[in-house]
Amino acid sequence: MNENPKNNLNYVIAIGRQFGCGGREVGQRVAQLLDINYYDKQLLLEASKASGIHTEMFEAADERTPKFFPSLWPLNLAMAGSTFLGDVTMSDDSIYKAQCQVMKDLVDRKSCVIVGRTADYVLRDYCPVISVFLHAPIGDRVARIIGRGDCDTQEAAEKRSDKINKLRAEYYNFYTDKLWGHADSYDLCLDSSLLGIEGTAQFIVDFVHRRLSI
Repeated sequence: MNENPKNNLNYVIAIGRQFGCGGREVGQRVAQLLDINYYDKQLLLEASKASGIHTEMFEAADERTPKFFPSLWPLNLAMAGSTFLGDVTMSDDSIYKAQCQVMKDLVDRKSCVIVGRTADYVLRDYCPVISVFLHAPIGDRVARIIGRGDCDTQEAAEKRSDKINKLRAEYYNFYTDKLWGHADSYDLCLDSSLLGIEGTAQFIVDFVHRRLSI
């Protein structure tokens, strides 16, 4: 039995995205338009604060499939300010569970947009969830990646995009019973290059209003 089976008045817009398609910018704009909170990398900081674990540990495990054998971290290195020197360890799975709990705590405070981190699956039975997947042609993604300074060349941008998308897919497929990027895994899939950041955000907001009748 879920502790809060969709009787939470707050809602979440969970955005999955291909690397370089503008998912962060779209998510931020959607949050602005709806006057709700936005979480992306900030979620790692929230999880770190809530658990007392160094942010670096969450970053190392962020949207990465568990490594199983080398996935145990010394707790004395993980706990912020801890002087404990024992052999207690924590796994990637423990870090993931801590992050999941933070998502629930965040939506308890206020409706929000959460980008990535399997938020659509984690919160599916906890509150109303609108799941969105954003994608774009490789040329548009490469231009954005280079434009924001992540890579210097087209080849490097394509390689980085492929690598990160593969990691995101493996992570999502591992922790959920769905497939990353497949239309039947989401309520709405959009090519962000067609309408641009503003147009895509506006489209999502209109969909949310219609879907939730708000």
